[in-house]
Amino acid sequence: MLVETPAHGSDIPARPRVSGGRVHDDAPDTASGFARLTGLPDGPEREAIRDELARAWLPMAHRIASRFRNRGESLEDLRQVAALGLVKAIDRYEPGRGAFESYAVPTITGEIKRHFRDRMWALRVPRRVQDLRNKVRVARRELIETAGGSTPSAAEIAERAGLTEDEVNAGLEALESFSTLSLDAEMSSSDDGFSLADTIGADEEAYDVVIDREAAKEGLRRLPERERTILYMRFFEDMTQSRIADQLGISQMHVSRLISRCCARVRAEALDQAARHGRDGGARRTP
Repeated sequence: MLVETPAHGSDIPARPRVSGGRVHDDAPDTASGFARLTGLPDGPEREAIRDELARAWLPMAHRIASRFRNRGESLEDLRQVAALGLVKAIDRYEPGRGAFESYAVPTITGEIKRHFRDRMWALRVPRRVQDLRNKVRVARRELIETAGGSTPSAAEIAERAGLTEDEVNAGLEALESFSTLSLDAEMSSSDDGFSLADTIGADEEAYDVVIDREAAKEGLRRLPERERTILYMRFFEDMTQSRIADQLGISQMHVSRLISRCCARVRAEALDQAARHGRDGGARRTP
């Protein structure tokens, strides 16, 4: 449910309330509205009262959302997340257990923090590692503040956070996973245009040749000696068919037929072997 701010405000009157030593004008007196909501079953009347309460408290939700601006998410999106948290707070609030604001503020704040935790990671990080990241971040910040700005070691962070050094290292790596770097980002300050993409390897076509040769080995071994000799002359010594025919004392047409037949046989056996092993591969080139 997305809530929009009404043009002329809500019919529920607002009253200033002191929270944390500050006066907020976005805490309306909605006790009677929540009392009516509690006694109503699901239906149009309950929906109308709930929407009225949401509109009344929406300025407070927007104020909470503004605390998280400039963290990589637009303020409008943060306000929508805060509005969702507000609706959850209204649905779950029990009037007899204290003021609504006391319940709504942590609910809305938690919804926004959950949004950052689950939606804002550029790389998907397991929840366990996210928790390690938070512990490491807090411990490192506290150590930096007490040590006058010097960077603490992994062992010092581990002792402070009650973690192992391996867990600290995992948390430190996760600190770098919240945002990514463009492949077009320059990796050098010079004018050579060297970018991150230039460091990424490309597919090596020679690997395919290796795979094809290995796939054809068994089929080549099973060929008669004369056929193996002809294939060797043609594809390894780069001899022409007419020269092979002269050397073996047969016609060029016969050499051509033998080459075609042997290649088809070796290729078929290689593909059949790949199929039996459940692999999608085999000889893609004629040997």
